[in-house]
Amino acid sequence: MTEASVKTKKSAFDMPTFEMPSFEMPKMEVPAAFRELAEKSVSQAKDNWEKMKAVTEDATDMIESSYSTATKGAADYGLALIDPARANTNATFDFYSQLMTAKSLSEVIELSTSHARKQFETATAQSKDLTALAQKVATETFEPIKSGMTTAFKKAA
Repeated sequence: MTEASVKTKKSAFDMPTFEMPSFEMPKMEVPAAFRELAEKSVSQAKDNWEKMKAVTEDATDMIESSYSTATKGAADYGLALIDPARANTNATFDFYSQLMTAKSLSEVIELSTSHARKQFETATAQSKDLTALAQKVATETFEPIKSGMTTAFKKAA
């Protein structure tokens, strides 16, 4: 190490300047075992990064397709609701039309009872159909996520 030298001032207002001493770093040889360990660690980190990158890309693709499936399923379910609503509305208008032409109280009661029975049977059938459709949509939406996550965790492990 050399000593720092001070340069002289040029005027009374100049600050003195110092030269930085030069330090020489000692030459060291890194042991081969340590070098191999470092290279192995870097290689393993790179492999893990590649695995996580692949898993993340797979998960992103899976989520995108699930959203697409869910959107299509919601649209199908919405369209499936229209037919029962239309049928129920038509049945109600038909019932009221028949009530308007009824000639006696017993005929009104008979029409009401018959309409209630038909509507209960219709509502039961419609509920079964809509429930089956909702289950189908849920299964189509979430089954790929479930299997994809299982696969992703296996890849990452």
